[in-house]
Amino acid sequence: MFSSVHFPAYLVDQRMTPETGMMALALIGLFNIFGTFLWGWLGGRYTKKYLLSVLYFTRAVVIAIFISLPITPFSVYLFGATIGFLWLGTVPVTSGLIADIFGVKYFSTLTGIAFLFHQVGSFIGVWIAGYFFDATGSYRLMWLLTIAMGVLAALINMPINDRQIVRPAVTPA
Repeated sequence: MFSSVHFPAYLVDQRMTPETGMMALALIGLFNIFGTFLWGWLGGRYTKKYLLSVLYFTRAVVIAIFISLPITPFSVYLFGATIGFLWLGTVPVTSGLIADIFGVKYFSTLTGIAFLFHQVGSFIGVWIAGYFFDATGSYRLMWLLTIAMGVLAALINMPINDRQIVRPAVTPA
């Protein structure tokens, strides 16, 4: 959500036009569609925990490259399309991983809990970005934190035990 809320302001700070920021957000939305379908398709064929790791790590790399290179309209649009492609790809993969591990009996509840915490994290990310900007006059610290969180998320997902939980059968008394 940092990108949704603060990215246009960041671009204005980088001497881009507001229209460039809005086009980048539009590209994020457009490429979200393709990315979500592709990552969901991949989740049906490959190990989901590794796909999540790849997604999070790739996001971190894309952000690191973006903030390391000169900001131009082309780099902004390329970044928007790439981040959009990676953005919501986590949703079908995470949902599939939850179903694989816990089954579908409590799928709605567990998925709801997972995405509740994603939303809490999003809120905190937007707030922290504003706090860091107010404190430093720059989004640099937030970009670096976002990269670090992407790498951490990639590492945390790798060791997930993705085998289905076997529950003992309940025998009537």
